[in-house]
Amino acid sequence: MGPLDLLNHLLNFVAPALVLGATLAYLAPVFMKNRAVARTHTAQAAINFIVGMLALVAGLVFFGRDGKMLSYAALVLAVASSQWWAMRR
Repeated sequence: MGPLDLLNHLLNFVAPALVLGATLAYLAPVFMKNRAVARTHTAQAAINFIVGMLALVAGLVFFGRDGKMLSYAALVLAVASSQWWAMRR
């Protein structure tokens, strides 16, 4: 595998965490208007992205391959928990 193929695989691996983390960070204040935002949207998106990547890596280590639905379920739960923790007061 060449370096461009490796980069493509890595970007495709972290793409769900990036999209979910950023979407949740930027849309959470719209749906939860009574809550104060603990950090900036960019910081929340970065924290959500890191937590999501950790969930995906844990799924990869546990199952031995990427793309299992349980890994994506863990991604959603981990990122949602991270966002909830960041918005609690």
